[in-house]
Amino acid sequence: MRSHILSLAAVAAIGAGVAVAGVLPASASTDSLTWGTCPTGTSAPEQQCATIQVPLDYTNPDGRHIAVEVSRIKAADPAKRKGVLLTNGGGPGPSLDVPTAFGSFMPQSVRDSYDIVAFDPRGIGYSTPINCGRGKDELTRDLQFSTLSFPAGDGSIDANVAYSKRMAKQCAANSGDLLPHITTANVARDMDQIRQALGERTVSYYGISWGTKVGAVYRALFPATVDRVVIDSSVDPNEQGYDDFRAFSGAMEDRWPDLAKFGVANEKTVHLGRTEREVRRNFLALEAKLDRHPVKLAETKAPINGNYLRLFTWQLSYDDRELIATDEAPVPVLAQFWGAARNLAAGKATQADRDALAAQANGLIAKATSLPGVPTDNLLSAGWAFSCGDAAWPRDVRTYAHNTAVDRKQYPLTAGAPANFAPCSAWASRPSQPEPKITELGRRNVLILQNERDPATPLRTAQGMHRALGSDSALFTVNAGGHGVLIHPNPSRCAIGALEAYLVNGDFPAADKAC
Repeated sequence: MRSHILSLAAVAAIGAGVAVAGVLPASASTDSLTWGTCPTGTSAPEQQCATIQVPLDYTNPDGRHIAVEVSRIKAADPAKRKGVLLTNGGGPGPSLDVPTAFGSFMPQSVRDSYDIVAFDPRGIGYSTPINCGRGKDELTRDLQFSTLSFPAGDGSIDANVAYSKRMAKQCAANSGDLLPHITTANVARDMDQIRQALGERTVSYYGISWGTKVGAVYRALFPATVDRVVIDSSVDPNEQGYDDFRAFSGAMEDRWPDLAKFGVANEKTVHLGRTEREVRRNFLALEAKLDRHPVKLAETKAPINGNYLRLFTWQLSYDDRELIATDEAPVPVLAQFWGAARNLAAGKATQADRDALAAQANGLIAKATSLPGVPTDNLLSAGWAFSCGDAAWPRDVRTYAHNTAVDRKQYPLTAGAPANFAPCSAWASRPSQPEPKITELGRRNVLILQNERDPATPLRTAQGMHRALGSDSALFTVNAGGHGVLIHPNPSRCAIGALEAYLVNGDFPAADKAC
C-alpha cells in the first residue's frame, strides 16, 4: 500500500504500418472490447471504458469469473501509433482514470504514439471490489490505525492489535471468497487478459509506486509480451509484506531535510524555529505534547493527537505541491497544517486552524469514498488485502511489540507505526503460492526513475529493484523529494527526457544516471 493520491494514483518501436520483433502494426490490432462511458464520471470525454471477465482463480480457469474495468485514451496521432501503453497509478488503488490524470504529465510525443490504457485492479473500485463493511464515521475515527498502524502515545500497541483483529474478521466476513485471490501476481495475469482482449501481441508499460511491482511481476510472468517498461518510484521486490511496510520509517527520515528547510522558510506561520535543528526539535516536542493532550474537534471524528500530526505530515510530504504557495493557497497547505497544530496544542486555535486540521482527515475520507457504487471502505481496505495476499506477515504479537519499540526510538517521525501490528498480522487467508521471482532475463528493457528523498519508496528500494533486474535495467535518480518523478510539480527534464526517448524512439540509456 504505497500511494495516498487516490485520484491518480496510477511500453514496440515500429514505423507506421511496419511490424518488427513481434509487434503488431496499428492496423493489425483486433480489439474485442465494447467501449463506452466510464463509471467514475470524472474522466475526460476522450477516455472510454470497457469490462472484461477474468478467472477469479487462475488455477481453475473454468471456474468463477470476475469483472475488471478497463479504460483507454487512444493515441492522439493515429499515424504515429506504436501500440498500447498499459499504466498503473499505484496504491494499490483505483487506476481507471489514470489515462486522464496522467495526460498532462506524459510528453505529447508519448500520447501521440500510444493508446494509454489503465484498469482498476481486481478487488478495487469498479473491478469486483472487496468490502470490509466499514462506514465513513468508523473510517475517519480509525484513520490512525487503518493507513499506518500508529501505536498509542505511550507506545502501547494493544489498541492496534484489537483494531487489526477486528478489521481482519470484518474483511473475511464480507469478502472472504475474494481475499485469497487478491494478489499482485493475479493482477499481472489480468493484465495479460487485457492485452489479449486488445488484440496486441505486446504491450509497453508505465507504473508508479505499487505499480512498479505490478510491472515487474508482469514482466516476470509474461516476458515475451512486454516491450518497453518504465517504472517510477520503485519498491524492492525482495522486501515485501511486513518488510515493505517497515521501509516507510527510513523513507520519512530521508524526506525530513526538505521539510525542515520548509519549516525554516515558513517560520512566521509555523513557529517551529529558525534553524533546521530547531524545527526538528520543536516538531517532535509538538507531537509529544499532542500525544499527552489529545484534542477532539467538532469538525471531524478523527482525534487530533501526535499521531494525527505524524500521519498527515507524512501524507502531505508525498507531493511538493503541498509545500508551495499558490494564488488559491497563498500559505502552503503543510504550513497551514503545522501552524494550526501548534496553535491547537497551545490552546489558541482559531476557527481557521480547526478547519485546516479537520480538512486533512475529512478530505482523505471524502476522496476515498467518492466512487459511486463502490463500497465505502474499499479504497482504504484494498491495500491491506494485497499486502496480506502477496506475503505472509508474522503472527506473534511479541515480534511487533519489540520492533515497534525499536523503530519508535530510531525513527521518531513515524513513531514505530510501520513496524506495528496491522490487519495482515491477523488476516484470515494466507498466500497460497509464492510470488514470482523478479530477476534478470537477459533483455535490457526496464527504465527505473526515482526521486532521492521519497517518503514512501525510498532510494534504497529502487536500488533493490535495480539489483534484482541486474543489467536488464537502468536507474535514473533525481535530486528531489516527494513521491513520483513523472508527476512531480517541477519535473526533471533529464528523467522525463529519458522516458520520452525510450518510449517513443526506443533509445534505452547506456548507463545509470544521476539527474
